[in-house]
This record gives sequence, C-alpha cells and structure tokens, in this order.
Amino acid sequence: MAERIQDIALPLDAAAVMRLLPAPPRLLALGEPTHGEDALLDVRNDVFRQLVERHGYRTIAIESDCLRGLVVDDYVTSGTGTLDEAMARGFSHGFGAGAANRELVRWMRAYNEDRPADERVRFAGFDGPLEITGAASPRQALTALHGCLSSALDPALLPCTAEALDRLLGADDRWTEPEAMTDPARSVGRSAEAGELRTLAHDLVSLLDEQAPHLLGTAPRDAWDRARLHGRTATGLLTYHYWMAEASPARMTRMLGVRDRMMADNLLALADRGPTLVHAHNAHLQREKSAMRMWQGPMEWWSAGALVGARLGGEYAFVATALGTIRHQGVDTPPPDTVEGLLYALDQDPCVVDAGRLADALGDPRPEPRESPWFGYAPLDPGHLDSMDGLVFVKDMPRP
Repeated sequence: MAERIQDIALPLDAAAVMRLLPAPPRLLALGEPTHGEDALLDVRNDVFRQLVERHGYRTIAIESDCLRGLVVDDYVTSGTGTLDEAMARGFSHGFGAGAANRELVRWMRAYNEDRPADERVRFAGFDGPLEITGAASPRQALTALHGCLSSALDPALLPCTAEALDRLLGADDRWTEPEAMTDPARSVGRSAEAGELRTLAHDLVSLLDEQAPHLLGTAPRDAWDRARLHGRTATGLLTYHYWMAEASPARMTRMLGVRDRMMADNLLALADRGPTLVHAHNAHLQREKSAMRMWQGPMEWWSAGALVGARLGGEYAFVATALGTIRHQGVDTPPPDTVEGLLYALDQDPCVVDAGRLADALGDPRPEPRESPWFGYAPLDPGHLDSMDGLVFVKDMPRP
C-alpha cells in the first residue's frame, strides 16, 4: 500500500472530522450502518457535544418523524413537558427507548438552561411520518397548516374550511390501513377525496408562500418554519399515499424516492437555519443511489444525501460509519482482507480516516465488500469511498 492505513487513522473527535473538510459544512452528515446500537449513538453524542462547544453547531437532526421531533425540540429549548414525555412522544421507529437518545435529550435541555434563545441547541427529526409498514394520515400536518393560515389571514383567502378538510380526510384508519403496503387496492391514496386533498394541500402551501411578508412580520420565525414543515409533510404524505395506491412495477421505487425526497427537503430547510449535524443510516446520507431488494425485486432510488449534495455542493459533507462486530447479532470479527478487517487490526478505537486517502492506500483493485450474516447490518462498500468525506470506524458493539 502506498500509504499505511495506521498512519492516516486519527482518534475520533469533532476536530479530527473537521480537519478532513475544507470548511465547516452547513450539513455535516454522520451515518451509521445499523440502527439500535447505543455504542454508535454514544459516539454521535460525543461528536455533537464537541461540535456545539467548539465549532458553533446548534442543531442535531436524526432519522425520526419530523412532526414528533417538534415535541423534543419544545422540551430542549423551553422545557415544555418532561423528559419522559419527550422520549415517549417525540420519536418514531422505537428510538425513544434508547438510553443514548435519552442522554442526548437530557444533555440538550441542561445545556440550554439559562441560555439566550440564539445560543440554544435545537433538535429535529427529518424523516416523514412513515414506517416500513405504512404511512400516517395527513390530518396532523394539513390541519396544523390550515390552522396557522386561518388564524393570521382573511378566511376568504383560504381554499377551504377546517370542516371541509375534516370531511375529506375521513377516519384516520383509512390512511393507516396496514394491508395497503402490500396491496395497492387497500390504499385510499387515489380516492376522489385524496385527489381533492392533494390540490388543497398545494394551494395552502402556495398561500403560505404568497403571504410570507405578512406572516413573518406578525409572528416569530419559528411559527413560519413550522408551518412550512407542516406544508412539506402534508404534500409529501399525500404523494406517498398516491403511489401506495399504484399497481405498476414503479410503485415501490416511487414510494422510496418520495420518502428520501421528504428527508432532503427537511434537511435543506435545516441548512437554511444554521450548521446542523445529521445522523441517520449510511444509505440515506450517502451521495450514491440507495438500493434494496424487496418482495417486488431490486429497487434503486436517489438517497436524501444525494439530493442534498446536488443542491449544497461542498456545504454538505458525508462521513460514513463502519464497524467490526455485533456479536449478539452474529456479526463476528471481519475478515482481514476487507476494509473493516484492516481497520479492526488498528489499535485506535474509535477512529476516523480521510476516505480519499484510504482509497489510495487500498490501491486497485479494492477489497470486495464484507458479507453480513444479519440483514440489519449494511457493510461498507469500498466502491463508495470516493464519494465520502470521511469514514468513522468503531470496533465492537457490546451486548445489550
């Protein structure tokens, strides 16, 4: 190897990550190759604290429901509710049960105590209200957007009343029908009511933009930002439900693409607010296309990271994470001829390496990707190193 890997591996801290980059990015994305491992979230928490205290970052965004995340943000910024309530109501995908996520929220609230508003740290979810088994009703997002506009504008400007929205939405279990994920005929997404709601949602978002000078002049900026979030979520959910009702082979590809586009739109909005650490699965943050094999066959779509990177250029940075073992899931010591195996042999743990220098050190051809016996862990693809800014490596996941 032209350059020894041990010579380019640095002890992991925020300063080491920043030294990999030409300038601090507006969005610094730290990926993870699996979910639910508190050891990886502890690494994230340490990096975020250092970014806040030494590099001026003020927001962390994680792969969780963007609307639920408002509950956590209210708690950490103003003490609304309790820590228990924030963990129970502020996360999706079961992430509120994790000890490391609880510690993150506790630290953020303590950090903000007695600080002025412009120095407080903020929390955001950037995923849509989506689970692998289905999607939420658009009711919460649509009614919140309508309520914001109706309280500030002449009702004659609005395209509908709250009562008309409620009638078109109907019962929420029509939208959350679990069988709709695998049976398009069970989805409400292409009903006449859903079609009218899509038109109304776009009109409400248009009205929000048209009235920006008035709305920004009469209410705090946060109210405007939340209204825009509700608008993005309403239109995104209605588009997702529309494709859930599609029977063609394009169905799942479009649904997956809509989800990552919703993620990207939320990240771009956070970038406008200020420097943000983003934490999610590597597959959502990478600059490459994402790929997955489902019951319909192989799927490919542009990841949120690819979409954001195309818009922000150098103001988006992606640092992936790879790991050595998850023995409680059958992922044992990596073979020595894989990238993970080479990094596992190093003394430094955790460490960070410049992805470009690592690619040069590996030479050509690069090692084959590691194979995982567990579906929940996605090994590093050495072919993606050229599109990464850095790589974090953590050796072992302790047993839960």
